[in-house]
Amino acid sequence: MRDKANQARQGRAISLVIAGVAIGWIAMTALGQALDWTQRTRVLFDLLALAGFAMAIWMIYGLWRDRQKDKD
Repeated sequence: MRDKANQARQGRAISLVIAGVAIGWIAMTALGQALDWTQRTRVLFDLLALAGFAMAIWMIYGLWRDRQKDKD
């Protein structure tokens, strides 16, 4: 029972990471356009968002592996 509660908590944390990265990326894109940032600065925030989404995928993979262990 404790493992399922922990997995549910991890799933919620992953969803918050994805939502936070998405909202931050949209905000930085809008801010960059409004403040007329250089393309170099905008690409930096795009790469940071990409890294955040990659981290979320890694977290999802870890959660999936934990659930596969529980099946055995």
